[in-house]
Amino acid sequence: MTPDAELAPASPAPPQLVVVSGPSGSGKGSVMAALRALDRAWHFAVTATTRPMRAGEVDGVDYIFMDEARFLRMRARDELLESAQVYDRWYGVPRQQVRDPLIAGQDVILEIDVQGAATIRNMAPDALTIFIMPPSLAELRGRLVNRGTEDEATMQRRLQEATVELSRIDEFDYRVVNRNGQLDSTVRDVMAIIAAEKCRVNPRLVQML
Repeated sequence: MTPDAELAPASPAPPQLVVVSGPSGSGKGSVMAALRALDRAWHFAVTATTRPMRAGEVDGVDYIFMDEARFLRMRARDELLESAQVYDRWYGVPRQQVRDPLIAGQDVILEIDVQGAATIRNMAPDALTIFIMPPSLAELRGRLVNRGTEDEATMQRRLQEATVELSRIDEFDYRVVNRNGQLDSTVRDVMAIIAAEKCRVNPRLVQML
């Protein structure tokens, strides 16, 4: 190519499905809240759950809160991409929360637990997966204590589950350490990963789910 030759216009990057996961207490919820606050052209898929709403949460933003009967009806009708019972509560991703924006050409960001991330990865191998992790289990325990939403038995169960989830980090494309008091740095790392993936010569092509 000569120096004066014109380059063909670059095609827009295809929409991405970004899966943000990590153990309970890793701070992935705070990362998602910070990403939402940026007001970018992203669609944040909202997970449905039967657990009670916590103080400060907003229905339809943090989760889609519903009773178990409604959740199980959606599950029976195959209206959920994946679902699981975690700590005696149901969680699941409504299919239209991911499929419709992808069809419209919009990037989708989905927060989900490690088990659910494995299911989504099997359905959409080209999904971009990011693992948010604490700097240590001691730090994770401190966060769960400060959250004040679990009794001691539940907290021990969460820590045991976190140990198992941390051992599955190799299943993910990227890992980001969310250090205490450094949320802004964590969010910048996640944004840098998303931006770099949009520049791939051979982009990920997520099939409609």
